[in-house]
Amino acid sequence: MSIEAINEQLLRAIGVGVALLGRKTLQFHFHNDTFEEWFGNPNGPATLQDIFSDFDVEELNKSLNETGRYTTEVKFKKKRRTMVIALDFTATEEREPEIAVLVCQNITRIRELESMIDSYSMMVERNTREIKREKEQVEKLLLNLMPRSVYEEYKTFGVVTPQLYEPVSVLMLDFVGFSETVTALDPSVTVTELNDIYSSFDRIGEQFGCERIKTIGDAYITVAGLPDPTPDHARAAANAAIRFIRYLERRNASHPHQWQCRIGLGVGSVVGSVVGIQKYVYDIFGPAVNHATRLQSFSEPMQISVQDEMARALSEQFELENMGVQSISGLPDQPVWRLLDNRKGIAASV
Repeated sequence: MSIEAINEQLLRAIGVGVALLGRKTLQFHFHNDTFEEWFGNPNGPATLQDIFSDFDVEELNKSLNETGRYTTEVKFKKKRRTMVIALDFTATEEREPEIAVLVCQNITRIRELESMIDSYSMMVERNTREIKREKEQVEKLLLNLMPRSVYEEYKTFGVVTPQLYEPVSVLMLDFVGFSETVTALDPSVTVTELNDIYSSFDRIGEQFGCERIKTIGDAYITVAGLPDPTPDHARAAANAAIRFIRYLERRNASHPHQWQCRIGLGVGSVVGSVVGIQKYVYDIFGPAVNHATRLQSFSEPMQISVQDEMARALSEQFELENMGVQSISGLPDQPVWRLLDNRKGIAASV
């Protein structure tokens, strides 16, 4: 760098610290007021190491010899504040005397802003992860309330169009003596028991392609053939019903609290849709639901009552007992069948 260039740089250096120092001795020959304000007055034979005790002199000399430039940063405390200063060394072109120009710029605010940006980025990233986790939890909750295809429609459009599903098989299960059980048990025990049983029912139903619609207290409703059509929906519902009872009997054999159920199986059409605006729930309505509900009430404990139309669909694969024409509340007199567990030839038991 020429003397003219040095003078020009000094004139442009208003607001930054500037100093001239010998290349060999690293002693200061000149400094401006800003430099003195930051680092004091390096009088006498003060050197670069006197001001910056941890300075890498070897790296400085190597870089100046190779490129004529060297840039680094230093931190120091001024009163109670830590300052960050960028140091820019430039070697002069004249051989004698060998001089280096040191330009110091206060980048404390820049580093503070960078730190703030980094903190903000970390906060945004953390919030994004939390939002994603909450979204997944909400999605999981909604998928427990409605089929996935219904959820996708609700997520996309904000509404769900009522859909006719035909034919489907509906399984309605209700526990025997539930009121007495609730009275005898602590409420927390009742909730734990139902959660355990319903979770097992969900796993069993999933194995056979059944979609649990809802639970209402001690009532459990699941459907085969919804939302995707299933040719063997009757068989799926029948398999699930038999295994529900098998599960309860296995559980009762080793559990202090005994649970017995009644099950009704109905076949036909249903309409499915989300009901409600703020406290919404997915529900189904239609003849198949009515038949399953009425047949459940007609069943004996740990037995499965089946609609005549459904019994015809199951006759080749399951053992059925003809109960004759029965008078069922809310339905016309009609033939009713009892679905038996093929394994034993008795009413749906393990």
